[in-house]
Amino acid sequence: MQSISNIGIDAYEPAPRGESLRKLQNGGAERRGTLDKLRYAFACMMDFSTFLLLLVPILIGYLIRLFVPAKKKKIAGQLALVTGGANGLGRELCLQLAMKGCHIVVADLDTTNGEKTAEDLRKLGVKAKCFKADISDYDSVVELKRQVESSLGNVDILVNNAGVLPLMSIREGKPEDLKKVMEINLLSHFWTIRVFVEGMAFRRKGHIISIASASSYLPVGRLCSYVASKYGVRGLMEAFNDELYFDGLHEEVFTTTVYPTFMNTRKDLINTLNTINILKRVPIISAKTIARTTVNAMLRNEQHVFFPKWFGFMLTHYEHVPCEIRRLARRIFLKREIPKLMK
Repeated sequence: MQSISNIGIDAYEPAPRGESLRKLQNGGAERRGTLDKLRYAFACMMDFSTFLLLLVPILIGYLIRLFVPAKKKKIAGQLALVTGGANGLGRELCLQLAMKGCHIVVADLDTTNGEKTAEDLRKLGVKAKCFKADISDYDSVVELKRQVESSLGNVDILVNNAGVLPLMSIREGKPEDLKKVMEINLLSHFWTIRVFVEGMAFRRKGHIISIASASSYLPVGRLCSYVASKYGVRGLMEAFNDELYFDGLHEEVFTTTVYPTFMNTRKDLINTLNTINILKRVPIISAKTIARTTVNAMLRNEQHVFFPKWFGFMLTHYEHVPCEIRRLARRIFLKREIPKLMK
């Protein structure tokens, strides 16, 4: 693999081609003989038969889970850290986790509302504390971990909720604005997971929730920066879940990725949707509903959560539909295209 530290230093060496490549593929032999080809075909058939055999219990388990929900795990007494926990969905997630008996870390730049949220959480009989942290900055996240562990203990549940939703395309806003969107919406997930997952792996217990978006599957123009960041969250969580499997932690450290449509949190978002005349055309879900469903999904170790639930089937197949059909559907059901909003 290419070394990041040696980019532009190491000389480029082309990969082998032609006979040299075939020799590598054949394990050093010049060409495969008839017997070697038969052995290879037999090995492939055996692999496929083994796959079908081992697939049966997986499919049976999947069908059982469709009709019999998994037993909820207990999280009372665990410490949950919620980024962007002062307001909106973050606050609701804090409240839902507290009602399950979790102690809460409210991580936010808005310490005024963060302190109010922490006070409301303590009324539910749990420990709660607000920490001012810029989770888009790695060093700030490292310092947050130090402060949290020294005052409340180890983080068992990490909820990456903080995010921004600018209606901003590539040609809109300043370059630093685009960079900040990526830092808050995507890179912050890298930093918090990197900092807190080591403790979870050591204790062999933990859960990481990331709030993505329906736009993780919907490449909508005028939202290029936001869509790219949420596609990134989706890819990160899929790959990281697989990484936990490689490390033998998939039954001890779990991930849940949430894909909501629009929610009634920020007033400016609702006003914008109303301005472009699509408020009545898109599902608007309450933050409380999303938070409650997310926490319940986490208790069952569900990997993906879609809002509304029926929307999930459409989203996961939408990107395979030709763009002309997608644009026709948007024009018919939304009644208009999304206009340019920023100068």
